Amino acid sequence: MMNKEQKNNYINEMKAKFENNKSILVTHYQGLTMTQLDELRSQMREHGIQFKITKNRITKLALEKTRCKDLSNLFSGATAVAFSDDAIISARILSKFAKDNENLKLLGGMMGEEILDQAGVQNVANSPTLDEARAKITGILATPASKFVSILLARTKKMSSLTAENSEKTT
Repeated sequence: MMNKEQKNNYINEMKAKFENNKSILVTHYQGLTMTQLDELRSQMREHGIQFKITKNRITKLALEKTRCKDLSNLFSGATAVAFSDDAIISARILSKFAKDNENLKLLGGMMGEEILDQAGVQNVANSPTLDEARAKITGILATPASKFVSILLARTKKMSSLTAENSEKTT
């Protein structure tokens, strides 16, 4: 049982987390073993994501005066929250883990100022990361240039072969 000071500390800590993270994803974890939870936390920690099991009643108090107040209806039952600055990586890790462990349920969350439902979290999980998007754009932009260069080189080769043929005919 928490005393009043511990509750106030918890509320202040959670307020800061809700305000200072760009991505907040809420899950139910009932039925997961400690080993599974540790594995999930480890995967998330590798990417700088904090996965915190919450105390629902006190967390709802912390949510009241934050930009995330609309998420309070998700906090019932065995709830845990992933806090990070990269919603795509968080959603991917949780989505993949949920596929392998049916006891983890993605409930929803926030990305920036946008509230996400379960389908929204899945859409985010399927989105390309910034690096992947950059690579695709670079590939798209590089393809026409490489085709253009190959056309120019082909014409140059033809021209040089025609020049060689013409010089052989004249000699």
